[in-house]
Amino acid sequence: MPELRKPYLLYLGDAQYPTDAKTACGLRDWCRTDVVGEWSLPAATVSVGVPRLSPADAAAQGAGSLVIGIASVGGKLPDAWVPDLLAAIESGLDIVSGMHTRLTSFPALVQAAAARGVRLVDVRHSDQTFPAGTGAKRTGMRIATVGTDCALGKKYSALALTNALHARGQKATFRATGQTGIMIAGSGVAIDAVVADFIAGAAETLSPDNDPDHYDVIEGQGALFHPAYAGVTLGLLHGSQPDWIVLCHDPSRKTIEYRPDFPIPPLGEAAKHYLQAARITNRAVRLAGVSINSSSLSDTEWDEYRDVVSRELGVPVCDPLRGGLDPIVSRVLGVE
Repeated sequence: MPELRKPYLLYLGDAQYPTDAKTACGLRDWCRTDVVGEWSLPAATVSVGVPRLSPADAAAQGAGSLVIGIASVGGKLPDAWVPDLLAAIESGLDIVSGMHTRLTSFPALVQAAAARGVRLVDVRHSDQTFPAGTGAKRTGMRIATVGTDCALGKKYSALALTNALHARGQKATFRATGQTGIMIAGSGVAIDAVVADFIAGAAETLSPDNDPDHYDVIEGQGALFHPAYAGVTLGLLHGSQPDWIVLCHDPSRKTIEYRPDFPIPPLGEAAKHYLQAARITNRAVRLAGVSINSSSLSDTEWDEYRDVVSRELGVPVCDPLRGGLDPIVSRVLGVE
């Protein structure tokens, strides 16, 4: 992936749901100094709380790229966004997208970028080819974040785990598997854009042999319980061969988001399914803990919920933005 030109102007299009803006939120929360502001269509009802700037104003403040901050269902880039993208190009900004639809599929963008001398960067798409998975054991330790649904904290949890390991003096690397993670880390594999037969192989390539005391923290994607994306989740899990998994969950969700006919299983059942699937390639895998997006809970509700789930599953239960994941790291390191 080419080096991205920073800082970023975050583009929110016509987003109506906060979860659609998870790319923008991830960049705001994990590389805030690289973000100058946000821009959107008048129909948008979502903001990530940074200054509102037009592309021209952002460029005047030194921005290098307009980053599409939306990760919508299906990853389609709407035609209605093209005028704003053209305005950003005219202002001298690169366009960076993690959508499935390639920027280069829009002739007007290609022509404008060539004329202005700026780049169209599709981080989700790579010319790299991957082998099929082998299942062969690799050296080093691996932690994978997995979830009960999409867009509920797997990336945040993986980043927080990596930071917590570093704080303990441990060697650890965040391994990005989604477009936002790649923008934060500067490298990785957009696993949902890999041909299905090679997802496990791509995950093996992402976390190769390493020092025995090095931890690869692998960003999860999708959910085993999702009717559309479970295949991506399973391939990533098999190729990652995690020694530990961290289950991520949002207690406000009772069903898969946008899929009301698909209930989310109890956490104990969800953990059991993930461990069973992960044992295909690593029979020694263990549950390290549960990472909760507790934003819907009051302080009292969070304390009660955390204690109940911890007693039920026998593992630490934490929120990466509400106290951090250090208890989970303690369990992984065997210093509980």
